Amino acid sequence: MNRASGLSVRFKLTLSYAGFLMLAGVLLLAAVWVFLLRYVPERATLISHDDNTPTNGVFPVRSGLLDVFAPRAVAVLAFLLVFGLLGGWLLAGRMLAPLTQITHATRMATNGSLSHRIRLPGRKDEFRELADAFDTMLARLEAHVAEQQRFAANASHELRTPLAISKTLLDVARTDPTRDPGEIIDRLHAVNTRAIDLTEALLLLSRADQRSFTQEPVDLSLLAEEATETLLPLAEKRGVTIETCGDITPAIGSRALLLQLTTNLVHNAIIHNLPEQGTVWVTTSARPDSAVLTVENTGEKLTPQLAATLTEPFQRGTERTHTDHAGVGLGLAIVKSITHAHDGSLTLTPRPAGGIRITVELPAASAREAHRRCRTT
Repeated sequence: MNRASGLSVRFKLTLSYAGFLMLAGVLLLAAVWVFLLRYVPERATLISHDDNTPTNGVFPVRSGLLDVFAPRAVAVLAFLLVFGLLGGWLLAGRMLAPLTQITHATRMATNGSLSHRIRLPGRKDEFRELADAFDTMLARLEAHVAEQQRFAANASHELRTPLAISKTLLDVARTDPTRDPGEIIDRLHAVNTRAIDLTEALLLLSRADQRSFTQEPVDLSLLAEEATETLLPLAEKRGVTIETCGDITPAIGSRALLLQLTTNLVHNAIIHNLPEQGTVWVTTSARPDSAVLTVENTGEKLTPQLAATLTEPFQRGTERTHTDHAGVGLGLAIVKSITHAHDGSLTLTPRPAGGIRITVELPAASAREAHRRCRTT
């Protein structure tokens, strides 16, 4: 933005300091006049009762005192003006030095350098709070940009894979007339379905990040039951038992997004489970100021370091899974994005016996009476 040049803040502060100092001097001299000189008489009248007593001495009058006081008062005001300008200039420069560092860091961030930090020394004051807040913002912005860059690179790779496979299948169909067209069509259908799923997941992730949804009261326990019923055939196919247990858990947010969050968690718990006789526990609970959804499962033992990376896009646990229900690697990334869009928190904790416990905590909608209900499927 182009602005007309004006006086610097340092110069304005200098003039303010000098002006206040001059005003204080004038008020002090006025107080001397009001409370001292005004009581000095204009003329001195000498009365002698004894002709033999001499009347020698000095008898000051107002005019004489003014002649002596006025030049010195002017000299004091001139000194205060010079002292105020010089001292104000130095003091303003010292006070605004942290602001100069913040401005320099802001310009570096504008030019694309997000790794620079101010790290302003000294005790806590307004400038230190501003510098610390700016450093925190730069750190979060740098992490966000790095995450977006990784996400763009991974998304490009994931989208390129089905396109490359489709191109290869089409080339085979064109160059090999003896190849069974039904097989090629089935493989093209599977590849196309995967590309569509990935695109829809990316759109859902973008929608959650932008918070473009309507807030409404939602019961997490009902969403848990709906997600469980939807994924029950998949659980039965893989020999996984699902146990749902919880309270009426009122929250506030988008029903569609929170249902997607719950479905992703249950789907992930079913897929990444034991080969047979696995178990998934889905629990909801209402706290005074929050609504909690917990999904945990049996499975392979995970390290805390690996669990911390599972919410990154296109991460699929200890190894990349290529099954008919493996998903596109955005399940927990979408869960994380939806949770943050609802001002909630997401916690991943490895279970000592194997598997993982995932806890989503959202702000509660209102205080309501809770009724416990459990079910095993």
